Amino acid sequence: MKPVISKLLAAATILPLITHPARANDSVYTDLDLDKCRTVAEDEMGASLLCRGYDGYDVHFAESDLRQSTLYGAVDKKLENEVFESFTVFNHVGSKIEWRRDTGGRPFATILRWFIENIDDQAGMPTKESTGQVLVISRVAQPDDGLGCVVGYVDALSNPKANELARRVADEQVPGFTCGSDRSIWFGKRGEKSGEPTHVWPETAQ
Repeated sequence: MKPVISKLLAAATILPLITHPARANDSVYTDLDLDKCRTVAEDEMGASLLCRGYDGYDVHFAESDLRQSTLYGAVDKKLENEVFESFTVFNHVGSKIEWRRDTGGRPFATILRWFIENIDDQAGMPTKESTGQVLVISRVAQPDDGLGCVVGYVDALSNPKANELARRVADEQVPGFTCGSDRSIWFGKRGEKSGEPTHVWPETAQ
């Protein structure tokens, strides 16, 4: 009977390790309704808005010449006023933001779907068929650093599991990314509808 008891005791000590796995990063979602945002500045080309994000982390939205840009979190004032990361062609953002949280529940990255309004050669204007979709992964600015920026891109139309890939990029790339010096890149397959990213970044903030 002793060997049986020993085995049971051994199993009892192992069982808690099996039933209580380590906590991993997770996602929460918020809506981006531009009509509910506060206007910070505006001119004939567009406007800058401040929108509610997640758990006190704001969304800084800007539009200029039918091109849009977003920053997240406790963004440094200089970046908020001067950074503009978008695409060369007309574009617009989606209405659902995915926030990646670390094991302590702190949001450190976002994933937002962008719609790239490519011109349809036959129609002479953007159509549903010519429009690209890109998941943009961004670093969330923290109160102790103020740095937020785009980290990577995933072509949502060219990658079957684009959302899973974007989450992996957020978890693996964002923590070690330095805004202003590191360059955002594409991950996975990239199709012809993905558009060409643009970056305006103040040199003094690098």
